[in-house]
Amino acid sequence: MVTDPIADFLTRVRNAQMARHRIVEIPASNLKKRITEILYDKGYILKYKFEDDSKQGIIKIALKYNAETKEPAIRSLERVSRPGLRQYAKPAEIRRVKSGLGIAIVSTSKGVMTDKEARAQNVGGEVLCQIW
Repeated sequence: MVTDPIADFLTRVRNAQMARHRIVEIPASNLKKRITEILYDKGYILKYKFEDDSKQGIIKIALKYNAETKEPAIRSLERVSRPGLRQYAKPAEIRRVKSGLGIAIVSTSKGVMTDKEARAQNVGGEVLCQIW
């Protein structure tokens, strides 16, 4: 049984990139679907597809690599808030990732969004992960 589904999501993507896989399959949830959409919108993954099965559904993610160097588009995926120690931040306290080159995904009262969107809407929340 997985006690932290977001950490499992990030680990599956990280491991698939290290093994140079093109596609990774992840059990779906609404939060994971939203994180996947954000990764796609910000250009970190090539494409994604949500599939229904008899249980909870599957997210299929096509990973993105640099055409010349074969390096993954995602350099690092880090879980910030975890079940043992939740990390919450006010809008002014949300730290920029790599001086604005990366993104932080924040779960707010207005939904899951990037750190830049949260600052723009002046809402804080739980900082789920950082990506660059």
